[in-house]
Amino acid sequence: MLAFMLFAFVASITPGPTNILVLSNSARHGFKAALPIILGACAGAASLVLLVGSGVGQSLVQLPTVQIAMQWIGVAWLSYLAWQIFSAPAKALEVDTAEKPLGLIGAASLQLINPKTWMMALAVVSVFAGNGADRQSQVVYLSLVFFLISLPCLGTWALLGVGSARVFRSAKAMQRFNRGMALLLLVATWLSVVV
Repeated sequence: MLAFMLFAFVASITPGPTNILVLSNSARHGFKAALPIILGACAGAASLVLLVGSGVGQSLVQLPTVQIAMQWIGVAWLSYLAWQIFSAPAKALEVDTAEKPLGLIGAASLQLINPKTWMMALAVVSVFAGNGADRQSQVVYLSLVFFLISLPCLGTWALLGVGSARVFRSAKAMQRFNRGMALLLLVATWLSVVV
């Protein structure tokens, strides 16, 4: 179990599209607005572990065209989000209530097209679930533990975003931050396809 907890921590804390979106949204909208994104992303990733553990992962491995289609839909969507962040108008940072952040459902849905999340779920089930009679209960337990570990990891990214917002008080500095986050999101997204 300790090995799985370490794996879940590393998978959740390392930079990826979801982490960068949490960071960017918390910087622009505040920590409170990032909470639904965190909850949605963690619930979506844990649900994906459940789906893969229930056999959906096997179907995907056997249908490479579905895998490829999902991957490219994810890349297109994340690239669009990166463009939205990059092209945001330059303005001094204040909690932005006019523009809606991603939200709980959007963040949960994002996990379905996030290649990093699929690879993580496949790894969790294939390495840690086992093959015995209690496999399904192990999958449920693993997804719950993953959810509980990923919450503070994404919360850390949200706190980083809030902290960075204090540094970027001018409109120009905030625009540079947004553009940097957009480029990071784009790189993280396309690396998942190339690597």
